Amino acid sequence: MLVWRKAPQVGLEPQTHQRAEPSQAHCAAVPLCPPLNNNTPLAMPARPTDCVQKPLCNVLHELGRLVGQYPWYFLVVPLLISAAFGTGFLFLKEREALDIEDQFTPVDGPAKKERRFVQDHFPHLDSHFSPLRLHTEGVYASLIAVSLSSSIFSQEALEEVLHLDRWVRRLTVQSTHHPVTYAQLCVRDNGRCASNIILDILNETAGQTELTFPFHQFHSHRVFLGSRVGGMQVNSSRVQSARAIQLFYYLTEDNITQSFAWLHYFTAMFSNGSIPELHQVSVSHFTSLSRQDELKGNSKSVIPFFSVTYFLAITFSILSCSRFDCVRNKVWVAIFGVLSAGLAVLSSFGMLLLCGAPFPLTVATSPFLILGIGVDDMFIMISCWQQTSVLDQVEARLANTYKEAAVSISITTLTDILAFYIGIMMPFRSVQSFCLYTGTAVLFCYIYNTTFFGAFLALNGRREEHNRHWLTCMKVPKESVQERPKSYNICCVGGAYDKTTNTEKTQPMNNFFKKYYGPFLTKTWTKVFVIFLYIGYVAVSIYGCFHIQEGIDLRNLAPDDSYIVNHYTNEEMYFSEYGPNVMVVVTDKEFPYWNESDRTTLALCLQDFQKLPFVDSEIFISWLAAYESYANQTKINLSNETIFKTNLLQFLSYVPEFNQDINLTDDEILASRFFIQTVNVSSTLHQKNMLNTLRETAAQCPVPLLVYHPAFIYYDQYVVIVSNTINNIVVATMVMLTISLLLIPNPICSLWVTFAIASVIAGVTGFMALWNVNLDSVSMINLVICIGFSVDFSAHISYAFVSSKQTTADEKAVDALCNLGYPVMQGAVSTLLGVVVLSATKSYIFRTFFKIMFLVISFGLLHAIVFIPVFLMVSHAWYNPAKAKIQTNLVTDMSLNDTIPKLQIQP
Repeated sequence: MLVWRKAPQVGLEPQTHQRAEPSQAHCAAVPLCPPLNNNTPLAMPARPTDCVQKPLCNVLHELGRLVGQYPWYFLVVPLLISAAFGTGFLFLKEREALDIEDQFTPVDGPAKKERRFVQDHFPHLDSHFSPLRLHTEGVYASLIAVSLSSSIFSQEALEEVLHLDRWVRRLTVQSTHHPVTYAQLCVRDNGRCASNIILDILNETAGQTELTFPFHQFHSHRVFLGSRVGGMQVNSSRVQSARAIQLFYYLTEDNITQSFAWLHYFTAMFSNGSIPELHQVSVSHFTSLSRQDELKGNSKSVIPFFSVTYFLAITFSILSCSRFDCVRNKVWVAIFGVLSAGLAVLSSFGMLLLCGAPFPLTVATSPFLILGIGVDDMFIMISCWQQTSVLDQVEARLANTYKEAAVSISITTLTDILAFYIGIMMPFRSVQSFCLYTGTAVLFCYIYNTTFFGAFLALNGRREEHNRHWLTCMKVPKESVQERPKSYNICCVGGAYDKTTNTEKTQPMNNFFKKYYGPFLTKTWTKVFVIFLYIGYVAVSIYGCFHIQEGIDLRNLAPDDSYIVNHYTNEEMYFSEYGPNVMVVVTDKEFPYWNESDRTTLALCLQDFQKLPFVDSEIFISWLAAYESYANQTKINLSNETIFKTNLLQFLSYVPEFNQDINLTDDEILASRFFIQTVNVSSTLHQKNMLNTLRETAAQCPVPLLVYHPAFIYYDQYVVIVSNTINNIVVATMVMLTISLLLIPNPICSLWVTFAIASVIAGVTGFMALWNVNLDSVSMINLVICIGFSVDFSAHISYAFVSSKQTTADEKAVDALCNLGYPVMQGAVSTLLGVVVLSATKSYIFRTFFKIMFLVISFGLLHAIVFIPVFLMVSHAWYNPAKAKIQTNLVTDMSLNDTIPKLQIQP
């Protein structure tokens, strides 16, 4: 949290009446706001941000007093609001956004525009189905049969594959009124169900034919086998053996409901083991709905982890807030602090669901994060409450708590909300929704902390004020009774406090940072070691950044034990040699195909595509080349427009599949397309390079062209993800720096905050690559989180150091760690406990969230209590040695007269 240290008060108050060091938090030692009375230190310079700080302090001070006076109102009203907004969860099912394309691909990706053009100009011909010419993936089921012996073409293996194919075609699903068979739903080719051509070849020849690869002549057709037969051993284009066969069963989109029902039935039969018994082959299955269904199952799998998370959070909170004093014990306060975070999630999510906001799977990770943030804020509130005088009235204590703690929480809330709302600019709907839900939940978390939780803190304060037991609420004596056993005095005597400061007694962890850890960090050899440790950290981070993979692997959207993982694995192992068969589309409706020079220009452009290293130049489908060959055979002059168009219709009647490659409307060719075959583009880097190169080649052609394949919808993420992530991080970092400069009146501290943000982001990015996490729309979410948490951690220590009233750099570091080391650790642990259970999930999305949150918190904590203190000590000695000496002399001279106000010399 962003905090300021109060300069010593002017006056003649004896030293013995000064407040002791804080126990858990920085609240009393480093209050955020200037005093609300007229005793402002004379030596304290005017702050340029008092116009923001002072009104905010006044408002929150009065709010705290109001909550302390009427706690029941502020306790009950949030409960009623949560109940009202919670009705939004009734719409959760219909608000679920599980469309993978919509959520995990760029909103306005170029491929979506290219697809619209293809859909408008090349509609499907139901009578001549061609998978090559689909503008979407289609509606289909797929099988990959892998031989358990040497070859899939062995008689036993082939018989099982043919038997399985017949079984699939006989599958009948019970529709609303009548059974529906595959034959009624299949797509048609020349009046019959489109078949798997490889099975037609093998079935007709009883498996005795000698296949050629990648093309095989079957009757009058030249059949491409690259996507149908895999794991081959080829000798001079002759197939010696093969390990796998891939089969596709395409369904019509005219009756989509029945087609979907058949696909679900197909999946269910494989899942419950109702398929024919197989001994020679292993089979993996997949449908066009599989990714969607498995993604939906992912969201359900995380529900049990919510209860575990809240149990851990409550347990940690109780242990952190437990006291051996039966009156000062904060067990119920801790429980209500966790409940406050839960109400924030209920209210924010419910409100957005009522407003119609979509709910993608990524949002399901948000409650774990909000719980950590809420518990962190709770610790700060409790810590600052403990630094108020126990002799004051409850409303006065709560007002002072709000004046110090709630302002700190206000600034942290502001930075977190801005970080998340800036993330809404990202071009992925999954990221936009996550940032919207999480940013709103952080806001509600703040509201409920200052109302609901504050109200219960006041009620608990009233109990303490009357010296009542934390569990029984019975009054107990304040002093130990000697004639009673020790156990009685522990359990039934309480209400002790520090008689010197009138505050609750300090806790041991602050002494650890003051007496042990702080001095250890100031040793010369420790500083040298930390500097070398940071150099190693930076080196590994940079190395990881250069090895990061881009884009989401679609198999990661399913659970680890999903059936589609096995299918993807087989597909990658046996069918990765040939990539997408890409359309090259002429978009100019006025292009003169009959002009020889223009045809030559177009042919040269198409040759440029064929010359690309990832394109097989021998696999090229061109209606225009076939038409020119036809013209040469029939002695037709294609240079005449009328002759060109007239004979084109006759040509298309001979080769009907080309009808789908030419948009001939009102005797005008509005568009046409060609096909090139890509090879060896299985990795994300290859896919990215292929897409960029194809589009660059199309842009360089004088003829207006576009390139398209349905897979490009997903490849588009590779094009935008890096640039958008960098832009988002830069914008958010600049916003955080601006807030720091406005609200922290010390430019050195603001620079260290910015340094910490850059350093933590670099570390998280580099180490997540080494932890097998890709840069995708899921990890982008967590990099947004990284910015907010970096500010929180770094601002604590850096400003506590630069504003410390100690004389030397080492003393300043020890002082900062003593005041803030424990609260920073509490916040880190509470946040990690909010996400640690996600490490046990079977979902890549939730595991990625845990991994990056673990890196963010770990590196943020490492910077806060190791790197930044050492760097501050070293840099302070470099840039300010003379001033440090003057400051020491000034303080020594001024200490001779206790009646002279002690000046605080700011570095």
